[in-house]
Amino acid sequence: MLVPLALAQFICSFAGSNMNVMINDISKDLDTTVQGVQVAITLFLLVMAALMIPGGKLTDRYGRQRCFMVGLTVYGVGALLSAVSPGLGVLIIGNSILEGIGTALLIPPVYILTTLLFTQVASRARAFGAISAMGGVGAAAGPLIGGLITSAISWRAAFVFQALVIAVIVLLARRIADPLPPDPTKHFDTTGAVLSALGLVLVVLGILAADNSGWLMLALLVAGAVVLLSFFLWIRAKARSGGEPLLSISLFHSRTSNLGLVTQNIQWLMLLGISFVVAAYLQTVRGYDAIQTGIIFTAATLGLLLSSLGAERFAKRRAQRTLIMLGFVITICGVGVLLAMVGRSSSPWAFAPGLFLVGFGLGGMLTPSVNVVQSSFGDERQGEISGLSRSVSNLGSSLGTAIAGTILVAGLTESAEAAALVTLAAIGLVGLVAGAFLPRGMASTVAPRGRAPVP
Repeated sequence: MLVPLALAQFICSFAGSNMNVMINDISKDLDTTVQGVQVAITLFLLVMAALMIPGGKLTDRYGRQRCFMVGLTVYGVGALLSAVSPGLGVLIIGNSILEGIGTALLIPPVYILTTLLFTQVASRARAFGAISAMGGVGAAAGPLIGGLITSAISWRAAFVFQALVIAVIVLLARRIADPLPPDPTKHFDTTGAVLSALGLVLVVLGILAADNSGWLMLALLVAGAVVLLSFFLWIRAKARSGGEPLLSISLFHSRTSNLGLVTQNIQWLMLLGISFVVAAYLQTVRGYDAIQTGIIFTAATLGLLLSSLGAERFAKRRAQRTLIMLGFVITICGVGVLLAMVGRSSSPWAFAPGLFLVGFGLGGMLTPSVNVVQSSFGDERQGEISGLSRSVSNLGSSLGTAIAGTILVAGLTESAEAAALVTLAAIGLVGLVAGAFLPRGMASTVAPRGRAPVP
């Protein structure tokens, strides 16, 4: 049961980073620019983030297994459409829109089904660890696998690869039985879904507009803030009137969960942001091809694999708070090493030590952060918290690509790369502070079935 769920998280994370090594190939083939490819990547991550909460709510009404299968189908269609796209517009429809919608439908069931199918504390912790690790590995290994496929065949074959993996997951997922029956009478908050999605889209588009127009950026950010405030007021009023809002305000009453969500957001922001900056710099400034860029990223993949494989052992020895804080410290140090080594040497191997530390630090804290959030609520809240958790993580991914990419694309020089990495490291310090406020002595396990631990 765990294999298709973990593979689903892997391929969705892979899709968020593998295009980074195809920037030159895609821009030349589709007659577009680096900024155009950045927009496609960011929109994919943004669509995921914007629709993840509605996707989580739909699982209650239509069933976890059914939403999972529909999401896989939509994703597969999007991957095939991307593979044959004649221009940037069709690529955005296939990759950014359809793959994004498919991911938003299939990822919440991954975490809900894991919670419901693995009822013992130890088995559930291992399951979450495997899924989180596969997600991290997918994001870190995306540049290497994408680079290999692009160099050996073409960038279009990378999307065919995604479709083939989706087909395998569909075959394996037929054995999964939904532990809870769907409730067709369950209300769906359409207004809340529209407001939340629109608000997130406006905020990220505002960041993307920073290098084109300061006034446009400001207008989009203000509009996004107003829409998100309207969303908050809407769900609060709906809850007070006895209705069922898209997202319960009570989800934010857990201080522990809130801090865990902040760390999740920043982890993925740093992972995808660093991946985009380094990949774009290697191809546009250093002139490396897709395979060379992918090989350089092997250092980050190796670091993430090592820390992910040791996650269960680390969890037995250290509290979740400690693992999260240590992960941020190692990641920030990795950025510092990356800046110092690359600035002094033109060798491609100068990237290896810093990228290894970045991967090792991020891999060590992905699982604890998921456990902190998911274990803050019982089974009856897993649909909501899973959607919120994945939305926050994917919002971090889109923000990382948007923020770092906007800084880098504005100059495409070594100084622009340094500025983008310093910005990401500074944001990492915010995550470190959030981790420091987590309760001390939290065991690295998830809550027993039906119970939520007291923060």
